[in-house]
Amino acid sequence: MLVSIFNDVIGPVMRGPSSSHCAAALRIGRLGRDLMGGEIAEVLVEFDVHGSLPTTHDTQGSDMGLFGGLLGWEADDDRLPDSMRIIQEGGVKVRIETVDVRDEHPNTYRLTLKNNRGTHFLKAISTGGGMMEVVEIDGVPVSLHGDAHVVLAWSDLSSSALADALAPVIADTIRCQAVGSGSLAILADLRPLAEAPLAAMLAKGQLRALRRLSPVLPVLSSRASHVPFSTCAELLAVHAKAPAPLWKHAVAYEAARGGLTEAEVVAKMVALVCILRRSIAQGLAGTHYEDRVLGFQSGGFARELAAGRLLDAGSLNRGILYVTAMMEVKSSMGVIIAMPTAGACAALPGIVIALAEDRKQSDEDVARALLAAGLIGVFIATAWTFAAEVGGCQAEGGSAAAMAGAALVTLSGGDTPQACAAASMAMQSMIGLICDPIANRVEAPCLGKNVMAAANALSCANMALSGFDQVIPFDEVIATAKRVSAQMPRELRCTALGGLSITPTSLAIEQRLLAKRGCGTGSCGCG
Repeated sequence: MLVSIFNDVIGPVMRGPSSSHCAAALRIGRLGRDLMGGEIAEVLVEFDVHGSLPTTHDTQGSDMGLFGGLLGWEADDDRLPDSMRIIQEGGVKVRIETVDVRDEHPNTYRLTLKNNRGTHFLKAISTGGGMMEVVEIDGVPVSLHGDAHVVLAWSDLSSSALADALAPVIADTIRCQAVGSGSLAILADLRPLAEAPLAAMLAKGQLRALRRLSPVLPVLSSRASHVPFSTCAELLAVHAKAPAPLWKHAVAYEAARGGLTEAEVVAKMVALVCILRRSIAQGLAGTHYEDRVLGFQSGGFARELAAGRLLDAGSLNRGILYVTAMMEVKSSMGVIIAMPTAGACAALPGIVIALAEDRKQSDEDVARALLAAGLIGVFIATAWTFAAEVGGCQAEGGSAAAMAGAALVTLSGGDTPQACAAASMAMQSMIGLICDPIANRVEAPCLGKNVMAAANALSCANMALSGFDQVIPFDEVIATAKRVSAQMPRELRCTALGGLSITPTSLAIEQRLLAKRGCGTGSCGCG
């Protein structure tokens, strides 16, 4: 699947501590709900003991998101913190277990779903920033990303005979594969597939069962999807022939990728800027949430800044204020936008909006800067990942810093090579950064790392605008970060098993918060 700015990089609009846990799990749950025809009586959730989820599924939002998805909710639904209680009160029997199966990906979800019509097994992975992939259904390998209207059609016919029978059905893609003595067809299209041809095949006995899976991503995919470039080097080659600001290259990319007009691409981003402004305002007004490590601190920063009692850091101080406010909204289950993840949601929008306000620039200017950032994120997502469970915090905070550096260059009127240089320098400065959440919450040291990413981005943007040499091209920096991540032990990749996570203070805070929630009663389904 080709990377999309609005699918993979800027978004989703969501609640919850972690996009790779909460938003991705919700999307997995939505597809699981569709697989069961909307009716679920029992769900068994299994996590591999060697992955990241056994130690993080509760506190980082996997459970919240998964059960919200099984209930059919959106990622920004205000009921999400209560999804476990609501699904159980609805009569669904829930079990969460740990198994030793050596899954290849650390963020693997194994769901066994039951209702009075049967049982289905679904295996999916969270790939970072709210993105996911269903990789197996009922023992059959598949690859579903939630980016199309999908029909699963089971048949007693052979795969070749089923393909022939499906010839009259109009779909963008039709794939048939053998399953035991029968076959499974996976049909996908940009629009819901017509009912009549499939119903006729059911009536004739050519199909045994059908399930429709609705898309969960904002930008859909088809065989016609294409992109003008997928690496920074390819972009710069295009730019050499047709120079344009980075945001215009981003618009051209997303318009081609999603089948959108250029006006639609810009309008989508402007709408997201409005959400970001509301999130910042909510944070500055004050937030409260019992189950978190850090309380409302941005108010104190705002007070001291207004009184002139802080060190003079220019626009960076407003950036720190906005970054802190957005992180507090996230930790209080308010609405945020993953940019590129929830854990790193504040660095990019916080510093860009702060600088735009100081420069008296418009929401359209902010949107253009965020589009530029989104294209930098496309290169990262295409070649690597945003998931800290795979890449450590260099994949989250490092990516956010690179994206923000390019955004700030764009905001100031810099050109595309300068923006790419800022991205390269910013990510270079954060290679090797580990993910070690204190008390197994996505709050600290995440707040400091978001602030660091914002400050790093501002510094690198000014360096790039001044003609500083990036030395290493951005594509090579991404490849280096990927290589370094493979050398990181799992304890330092969002498992809460190393770094600051295992300090006595961190462990004590975690136990205090768990006791306050009543964990150990079995109410979470793991008892």
